[in-house]
Parts: sequence; C-alpha cells; structure tokens
Amino acid sequence: MEQAIQQFISYLHNVRRISENTEASYRRDLTKFCAFLTQKGIKSAAAITEEDLCAYITYLKVQKFAAATISRSIAAIKAFFHFAYKEGIVATDISDTLKAPKIEKKMPEIMTTAEVVRLLEQPAGDSPKEIRDRAMLELLYATGIRVTELITLKYSDVNLSMGFILCRDTHKERVIPFGNEAKQALMHYMGAVRDSMLEDGKSEILFVNCSGKPMSRQGFWKLIKFYAKKAGIEEDITPHTLRHSFAAHLVENGADLRSVQEMLGHSDISTTQIYANLNHNRIREVYAKAHPRG
Repeated sequence: MEQAIQQFISYLHNVRRISENTEASYRRDLTKFCAFLTQKGIKSAAAITEEDLCAYITYLKVQKFAAATISRSIAAIKAFFHFAYKEGIVATDISDTLKAPKIEKKMPEIMTTAEVVRLLEQPAGDSPKEIRDRAMLELLYATGIRVTELITLKYSDVNLSMGFILCRDTHKERVIPFGNEAKQALMHYMGAVRDSMLEDGKSEILFVNCSGKPMSRQGFWKLIKFYAKKAGIEEDITPHTLRHSFAAHLVENGADLRSVQEMLGHSDISTTQIYANLNHNRIREVYAKAHPRG
C-alpha cells in the first residue's frame, strides 16, 4: 500500500506539478488512511473493498473530525483510486461511491480598514526586524498574496520603480501592483536592511528571518499574531485574514471582480464572488439601520 501511495505522490509531483502544500496534504491524508487499513490487516490497494472505505469514513466521523477534513480525505482517496485504476494497480475504482459530507460555507473574516491600519503601524521601530516586518505586512495587504507566496518571493520578483511584484505558483505567473506605502516600506527594507540580515549574502529570497535564512510559514504566523495582539485586535488574525481583507476592501471601493480574481490568482470567478456578496450584505445592513422604513 505504501508503495502505491508513493507512486501516486510522485505522479502528483512530477506530472501534475501540484503545489507543495497540496502534495503534503495528499500525503498526510493517505498515510492516515494507510495506517487505518494496516490495523485491519490490509496491505495492498487491490485488497481494499467498498466496505473498508465506508468503515474509514465512519471512523473519521466517530473521531469527531470536521466535515471539511473528512471531505478533504475523501478527495485524496478518490484521486488515489482514479490513479491506481489507470495504472492497473486496482481492477476497479471503488471510490466512486464515496460522497463528501456537506460543508457549511462560512463567510471569511474581514478586518476593518482601521484595524488594518493599526496592525500595519505596529512595527514602527528602526531595528532590522521591525523594518522587515513592516515591509512584509504592507506587501501582504497591498497585494493579497498567500503567505507561502510571500515567504518564497525572490528579490528579483520585486519591481520597485514600476510598483509591482511577479508572483509565481505551480501553473502560472501573475503581476500584482502595490501602492506607495508598501513601496516605501520595501525600499527601506531592501535598501538598508536585507543585506545585513542575509546569512551568506547570496540568497535570492526576499524576506529572511533573524538568522539570515528564509522565513517559515510558522514564523510569519507568529509574527502577525504578535502584532495583532499589540494592536489590540481581539479577533483571531491570520495571514489569510489580510488576504480576505485586501479583496473585500477592493470590491467595497469599486474594483471589478475580474481584476480582483486576477490579483488573487483564483481559477474560478465564483470563488471571488464571495467578496461581492460580503459587500451586498454590508449594504443591506447599513440600509436596515439607517433607512426610516428599513
């Protein structure tokens, strides 16, 4: 079973060229599935039955896993069996009967403009770390990029004179503009601080940690939570909260959805539509509170 899973992961990595995070997610879910089967004495993919699949999903439910987690696990199992069937590892694709549980879509958490400003103004000192932190926070809100995209940006991906960054993912590149506040913060960091923070002076990575090595996702999560607490923001703020706020604030101020979709890197505009819905909900709330016959 482990060998078949490794073949599948290699296919995702070398042929599908999926992102590192997605690959890690598939590997984690299928390793958990494999461990469950091993406990039942099942050692090959060909020996798995529909009853085994149903038993695993029931196990996940009994263990109180969230619907989103179960849905993701089912997606991983279905993708694995589609691959295994095409490769002749299994005789039939028994995963077709699996159905993901319904997931209640939650509206994203959005910060107010005032909260964003308070957050961005927290790293206000002249230490290399604070100058770097200010540049990272300003750029994250200015572009709406994902935290993985932020920490993997290269020095050469930033065009200060034109005011844009080149953001790469597995399938495509996108050019995202940024404004003057982010530009000033980047100029300060790139011109006066970055070289002194580098471990060997040769790294292409734009943002490095205090040891001169590339910033980690965990490191940046701790950073943003530290400044949120310092800013007196009680809500649980994550890097993705700034991404949501970037998009919502653009739409609220008149940006068209296609442009926002392009900047966010959404493959389907229906994903971007949620920010328009947020704006409509806000308008209805304002109307209900303010209109004399609301």
